[in-house]
Amino acid sequence: MNPFPEERRTMRRFDMRLPATIRLGTADEFQTETQNVSARGVFFYVDRPLAPGTRVDVILTFPPHVTLTDSVRVRFTARVIRTETPSPSARIGTAAMIEDYEFLRSDGTSDFFTALQRQWKAKH
Repeated sequence: MNPFPEERRTMRRFDMRLPATIRLGTADEFQTETQNVSARGVFFYVDRPLAPGTRVDVILTFPPHVTLTDSVRVRFTARVIRTETPSPSARIGTAAMIEDYEFLRSDGTSDFFTALQRQWKAKH
């Protein structure tokens, strides 16, 4: 058995403990934090197990020291790909693959750039 398992990730992960809002469907929403974020995925903690394939919406605010400008709010649509439970009393680590994203204005609605980006994707 190889003591150093092969790294399968293709995108660099950034260790970022950011506050996050997780939405399951339209009614179930809770606050948590991320452990890391990449261009294709996000790892966060929850207090309940989520089955692989579960669709979640994740809203993050990237602070100015990350964006090198103003804070940026982003909503990710993602699917759970795996969970990790370190001990019976700890929160459950959840890895989710990002399928889509949009930038949000401070009031939570999509911004002009996101609307323009969606129109471009639809045409091409």
